[in-house]
Amino acid sequence: MSVQESKKQLKRYSRDEVAKHNKEDDLWIVLDTYVYDLSDFIDAHPGGQAVLLAEDIAGQDATDTFLYVAFFPKGELTISGLHTINILKKYEKLVIGQIEGEESEVHYPQPGELSKVPYAEPSWLVEPFASPYYKESHRRLQREMRKFTDIYVSHVAEECELDGKRPSVDLVKRMGENGLNAMRLGPGKHLQGRKLFADIKPEEFDYFHELIITQELSRCGQRGFMDGLNGGMVIGLPPVINFGSDELKEEIIEPVFSGEKFISLAVTEAFAGSDVMGLRTFAQKTEDGQHYIVNGTKKWITNGHFADYFTTAVRTEDGFAVIVIPRKLGVETRQLHTSYSTTAGTAFVMFNDIKVPARYLVGQDGMGIPIVLSNFNHERWVMVCGITRGARGIIEVLMKWINQRKVFGRPLSAQAVVRQKIAFLIAQVEALHAYLEHLTFQMTQMSYKQQAKFLAGQIAFLKAWSTRVSEQVADNAVQIMGGRGLTRTGMGAPIEMYHRTYKFDAVLGGSEEILADLGLRQALRFYPKNVKL
Repeated sequence: MSVQESKKQLKRYSRDEVAKHNKEDDLWIVLDTYVYDLSDFIDAHPGGQAVLLAEDIAGQDATDTFLYVAFFPKGELTISGLHTINILKKYEKLVIGQIEGEESEVHYPQPGELSKVPYAEPSWLVEPFASPYYKESHRRLQREMRKFTDIYVSHVAEECELDGKRPSVDLVKRMGENGLNAMRLGPGKHLQGRKLFADIKPEEFDYFHELIITQELSRCGQRGFMDGLNGGMVIGLPPVINFGSDELKEEIIEPVFSGEKFISLAVTEAFAGSDVMGLRTFAQKTEDGQHYIVNGTKKWITNGHFADYFTTAVRTEDGFAVIVIPRKLGVETRQLHTSYSTTAGTAFVMFNDIKVPARYLVGQDGMGIPIVLSNFNHERWVMVCGITRGARGIIEVLMKWINQRKVFGRPLSAQAVVRQKIAFLIAQVEALHAYLEHLTFQMTQMSYKQQAKFLAGQIAFLKAWSTRVSEQVADNAVQIMGGRGLTRTGMGAPIEMYHRTYKFDAVLGGSEEILADLGLRQALRFYPKNVKL
């Protein structure tokens, strides 16, 4: 039971009574009308004893000093300064009472609720704004997904980013039981007959439902964790679903959806990144045609360090092919240490004379490039869903900060230059979200073949521009937060994380330069030859 839920049961104290407890072995303080007994905590305080024994802290109301309380219009109150609201949640066990005749004025967010901070939520979730894209099922899914993320995902994400371990297998299995793993791959035949999360019917599930799932998960703000949380499945399983044999599907699909097995996409090599045609991993077919002998390496493979299967792009005598290679056949991996934590399982993958049964071939030999390219639009679109929500999360942090941080005796929001910075960031994020929704709607109206023809360039532009926006958000956020924006703990932690990891999206799934060029080349293909200046 939280402090908020149990506050009626707390003992009441006068401020005079609290003031008597101001010594090292008998230390109380007041934070947001709640009385904390720090007598046994003083030695463990990260800031040292002296801070807590100061005469304006010990036995006193330390809210202003610890939390930089700032009043908002309509009498609302929020906190943050030296500490975030999470600190109060973390140390609820130290609460022994509440000041008599007073009630908390601070809002403690509850699992599943929407933020009241302007522009912290997309407009379709904010009254009285309307949207033509979202139906009741979308809103129901958003509510349930928000609760699920707040209760089961966010704390796991934080722990994984700190210790660098892979996301909890139990969490992945929980998502599998709820149908979420399958839903993350978008609409399709793979949903038929499944019981989906939030009672969504398989036949009504569309790309807006998928957008909601991705964005709600992305709210955790832990970039490496988001890739680690079955990111390999999102890009590595579709080739099996769309082109694999019945035997291959039977072996792989359900174990991966349930969280019993893990899969990754192994395309990128040290010599072939955005240039897929330059890959060197070679698969030699045996004389009897029953096996392929695979030799080569892959690099920067998301989830590769803990994957059971590798959906691998290879060269063959017939051109290119895609082969699913089980780890148990002798695949070796080495973890790569990137700018975010090792929780993503990013790996260097080695295939040394791996003898793979021919039944693991996906589709036909020689059709590898079309198979690999077939899922690129969806992969990039998913990335933009996360990028957009991540940027909005930073807007929320900045809005809280400028209303709470005081400089030269006034809130930071009183500085015109700061307001201008955030105003332009808000405009860019809102425009990005609108562009994303527009293309998402087009995806719901087109067949997969039409999407490949008409949306490849549009999605390429969208992803390239989204990472330009995230660069602006990251850079300006650090400038506004100052030193806190460069510190991995405390109030500025979300900013530091974002600034350290935003560049991943500008490289993964096709670099900005390659995608911008792709978008324009796609446009030129449709250029009418008879149109002149």
